[in-house]
Amino acid sequence: MSETQTTSTPWIRIREAAAHVGATVELRGWVAQHRSSGKVQFLVVRDGSGQMQCVAGLNDLSAEQWELGTSLTQECAVIVRGLVKAHPKQTGVFEMVLSHVELVGRAPDYPITPKEHGVDFLMDHRHLWLRSPRQQAILRIRAEIIRAFRDFMDEQGFTLVDAPIFTPNACEGTTNLFETQYFDDKAYLSQSGQLYMEAAAMALGRVYCFGPAFRAEKSKTRRHLIEFWMMEPEWAWATLGDVMNLEEKLLMNTIGRVLDRCREDLKVVERDVSKLERVTAPFPRLHYNDAVKMLQEAGRPFEWGGDLGAPDETELSNRYDSPLMVTHYPAAVKAFYMEPDPTDPRLSLSCDVLAPEGYGEIIGSGQRMSSLELLNQRIDEHGLPHSAFEWYKDLRRYGSVPHSGFGIGIERTLCWLAGLDHVRESAAFGRMLNRLAP
Repeated sequence: MSETQTTSTPWIRIREAAAHVGATVELRGWVAQHRSSGKVQFLVVRDGSGQMQCVAGLNDLSAEQWELGTSLTQECAVIVRGLVKAHPKQTGVFEMVLSHVELVGRAPDYPITPKEHGVDFLMDHRHLWLRSPRQQAILRIRAEIIRAFRDFMDEQGFTLVDAPIFTPNACEGTTNLFETQYFDDKAYLSQSGQLYMEAAAMALGRVYCFGPAFRAEKSKTRRHLIEFWMMEPEWAWATLGDVMNLEEKLLMNTIGRVLDRCREDLKVVERDVSKLERVTAPFPRLHYNDAVKMLQEAGRPFEWGGDLGAPDETELSNRYDSPLMVTHYPAAVKAFYMEPDPTDPRLSLSCDVLAPEGYGEIIGSGQRMSSLELLNQRIDEHGLPHSAFEWYKDLRRYGSVPHSGFGIGIERTLCWLAGLDHVRESAAFGRMLNRLAP
């Protein structure tokens, strides 16, 4: 019971209604819908945990409260009390027979109405659009994905270590950094916590960070956000094969959790769950060289040595029901710290996991260089300042071991699991090339 409660009537959330059938309770929420037949009022109240229809006849409320009820509009904030009853025809659905209505905050001329609104209008009013059932469902699915990620990594013996947001150097390349002033020095918003996790892995063996990453990419595709959230594990002594197996287990565990705990929310977003139920392990694995052949045979103008673009990823992943693991990309298209393939130094020990149904890359992984000499060479080839990476090179100077890791994006994973058409709905307040507000 809330400390601010002023009556003896218990305040519950709508999702708890099943435990209170036959009892009089209090709900605190907002009006989602209201209609009246003259002698009966129907009030649909939402509180963030669900919606409940509240019904009142002329004799259930005082004349003053009846009049108040008729004046309620969409998104008015209310406190209602009444008897909880099971719906006579719908199993698992409950309603309230009203005995009290209290207006807390009016919402005149609420801008988002049941009519159709354009995407720009809705994004301009994102702070209000979040109140819609679909957006609430998406945020709940997102929260479950994050819980699943963290629970899984904890169970696998990985320790959460927080990485800094301000960094003195690039991780994924120097062309898409957000630069800022850091007193008398320059700093950058983090592209990734990976380099710091490599240091933490040499202390704790198995670690991961979870937090925001920033990429100043001038991209307007349906897959890109400027600010996004990643989980990034690093694993000392692990090979590329080790982390690929870990990624597979992580995704299967996450799919299971979402299907088990978010069924109602998946219905709200109209996700075809049969496509998720068809995902099985082991996932198909495709060497980059074979991917090139498949693309060329499909008539795509793709040359060996290039990185896969979105249409290429879609062409390959659409052939499978489960995520596709593409391995051994050319070293030239991957970050400077990737371990080269010992059988072909033109290639790297890397893997991208491509989600089915055209959702593209959701995981990037690889084995990290353990040789200081080779790391110095790669830093030179990429034109990076050695001074910014002296601390990183210390990891090779003092007890270097093979180690591997990956990064998995929350928003792209959510887009796939929830079947979203665009990444803009995958974050509460998405930052895109043309959108910094609200």
